[in-house]
Amino acid sequence: MRIRFKPWARPELEASKFYIDNPQDYKEKWKTLYKNKAPFHIELGCGKGSFISQLAVRNENINYLAIDLVDAMLGLAKRNIESTYNENNKEINNVYLTRHDIERIFLILGKKDKVERIYINFCNPWPRGKHHKKRLTHTRQLEKYKDILVKNGEIYFKTDDDGLFNDSLIYFKEAGFEIVKSTFDLENEENFWDNIETEHEKMFKEQGIKIKALIARKSK
Repeated sequence: MRIRFKPWARPELEASKFYIDNPQDYKEKWKTLYKNKAPFHIELGCGKGSFISQLAVRNENINYLAIDLVDAMLGLAKRNIESTYNENNKEINNVYLTRHDIERIFLILGKKDKVERIYINFCNPWPRGKHHKKRLTHTRQLEKYKDILVKNGEIYFKTDDDGLFNDSLIYFKEAGFEIVKSTFDLENEENFWDNIETEHEKMFKEQGIKIKALIARKSK
């Protein structure tokens, strides 16, 4: 998703107490940032932060890290998190934002970080065959995530794109993940998970596009 440059984003991020500008320095040390010892979950490609803000404020017993590559997106995510926590009269102490290229996630996260869950929401489908390796759910990316996930760690993935979803079902199996659940119509799937709608999700549903989703578990 393209977004206009926002000159305020970088200064606001640098001044924020929950933005990390040097993520490589925290590899295998992320848990030292949080006040509470708790499970560690991450979102890859957090966008404007509508998902992570709602998720984190509802689950104070979990520590979150949200990653994106675009300052403008992260700036909006920062504002969304602040707004959501203010509305709920809560202190922001269980979520951090950082800027990094997800294809090189191994540079900022390692086994000792003990990631228990990864969220991937509406990532770029990269429809052209020659670009498939850029997909966040491609087999070569999943192999990297396996290195940072704990045993039985999970990936929660949802998308509007049929091609990406069908291919991802194959990618997860190729990478040795167990697909615990999958659906081609999340809205009408009862008890699939406690869903938080993203901005993209609402837009796609209004257009009559069904949301596809899966939960995959690291089995080895």
